[in-house]
Amino acid sequence: MKKIVLFAVLFVAMMPLLCSAQAVKVGVEVLRDSNFKVLEGKRVGLVTNPTGIDRDFNSTVDILFNAENVKLVALFGPEHGVRGNAYAGGSVEDTVDPVTGLKEYSLFGKTVKPTPEMLKDIDVLVYDIQDNGCRSYTFISTLAMLIEACDEQNKELVVLDRPNPLGGNRIEGSLVEDGCYSFVSQVSVPYLYGLTVGELANLVNEEGLVRGSKGDQKPFKCKLTVVPMEGWHRDMLFAQTGQPWVLPSPHVPSAESALYYPVSGIVGEFGFLSIGVGYTMPFQMFGAPWIKSAEFAKALNDLNLPGIKFRALDYNPFYAVYKGENVGGVQVYITDYDAAQLTPVNFYVMETVAKLYPDYKFFEKADKGRFRMFDIVCGSKYIRETFTKYNTFESIREYWNKDVESFRKLSSKYYLYR
Repeated sequence: MKKIVLFAVLFVAMMPLLCSAQAVKVGVEVLRDSNFKVLEGKRVGLVTNPTGIDRDFNSTVDILFNAENVKLVALFGPEHGVRGNAYAGGSVEDTVDPVTGLKEYSLFGKTVKPTPEMLKDIDVLVYDIQDNGCRSYTFISTLAMLIEACDEQNKELVVLDRPNPLGGNRIEGSLVEDGCYSFVSQVSVPYLYGLTVGELANLVNEEGLVRGSKGDQKPFKCKLTVVPMEGWHRDMLFAQTGQPWVLPSPHVPSAESALYYPVSGIVGEFGFLSIGVGYTMPFQMFGAPWIKSAEFAKALNDLNLPGIKFRALDYNPFYAVYKGENVGGVQVYITDYDAAQLTPVNFYVMETVAKLYPDYKFFEKADKGRFRMFDIVCGSKYIRETFTKYNTFESIREYWNKDVESFRKLSSKYYLYR
């Protein structure tokens, strides 16, 4: 009897998690349940990659191609391509999709914005890509280019919404400043912006954040429809959605990897420290041959960063930075997600390197050719210029956080979920 009662108590306690894991329908599933009404009678171009799937792993490409009342006429490939067969940073080529026989146009290479020739036989562009909630991830830059192209060419844009794997409340980092716009900082939002891709599309479109390659013309605004999810809420991480995770890029193999991407991705732009890319834990590590793992871990743990712990680790990367070398370093653990600040870990690691290994201060030792990339990823030259002087996060903390609350207030107007 006691076992039955205990099981009942445990089952009741787990009900919220069990329910939430079954609750979320992503945009393509909602679209299908509505019998593709918003696309009916229109010629459709689809911008997607392998993350565009339903919960049964059916590709959005195949879902739309096989729908009787949808006329899918072309595909568009962002970074990594429609079927995910291009490596990180590598140009995507125009090709023919081997499954559907449809023309696949590249939006990552010589062309990042659909041309009039690409869109001449299309009425509506559909965007379905899993985001990672981070400004430097290029898929939202592709989205901005779609808004620009659709405005210029009088086309419709439909965004099929998907979860932000960081949840809908995490906002960190300052806005992009003049001189730092690029394809890793295409629109002026914080580094972590706390919105789903559908909410972000509405904000960017309505607030006029797409200003074209020159940045001085009138804002672009297109006819935009967002197909929202069902069952998602703002404090939900991806593991609670019940949806399968398909890696949006080769080094984000799990939803957990997406949580660590902002922890080390800024430092990773230097190629000065190994951040686990090339080993078994991408974005969860910091290491170099000249680091002593035990003292490095102790110094970082002595900072008592809320919700973050570091474990000493020695390893040998299989490829990428320090391939084949013995590396000392740490593995990062997020022990309390709600308490943790993710992006500051980058700067605390830089600070600790400067203290323990003064011959390896980042902006003295790292490749100066990478300084520009650091600036555009951060969205500001101020971060680098100030950190160079003081080598402390405290010196840039206020600046890094200065736009968070104002953006939270602005972005809340575009919430589709609570």
